Amino acid sequence: MTLAFSDESDEEIARIMKRYPTRLAALIPTLWVAQHEFGTVTREVMELVATRLDLPTAKVITTATFYTMFNKKPVGRFHVQVCKNISCYLRRSDDVTAALKDAIGVGPGETTADGLFTLSEVECLAACGRAPAVQVNKTYHEWATPEGMRQLVADLRASVNAAPMPPPEAHDG
Repeated sequence: MTLAFSDESDEEIARIMKRYPTRLAALIPTLWVAQHEFGTVTREVMELVATRLDLPTAKVITTATFYTMFNKKPVGRFHVQVCKNISCYLRRSDDVTAALKDAIGVGPGETTADGLFTLSEVECLAACGRAPAVQVNKTYHEWATPEGMRQLVADLRASVNAAPMPPPEAHDG
């Protein structure tokens, strides 16, 4: 089976291409569309993007592999990313990472067996003034503390387990 964009994604890419002066300028937004559709930016996805934008595959690969925001392998339902850049490091992001590792049960670069969490260390989340920064999926958690991150993990787990109670079964009287 050949990989292809859905009609919706293809229309979004067409809109992106109209907003940018060159196809190269549209590359990162198009990679976002691809990641949203396919979940990861694999080599096959990169080749599809290159074909769609009529760019050299090597350019797409070097761009996609440079940025940590593009997932090259599957991530958990909650992708927890801890900034390791100098501002966050000086504000004790290592302590935040250690707390997350303990709370989640996996180390950086790993995903829990149930697929719920992936813990990653990233170079910069562009929140230096509010360091240390943690990003879970698309949500930022600034001025992160070990205690706050343990609570966040507990809350995320609870949100998954908080399914509504089924109605009681009818009993024959």
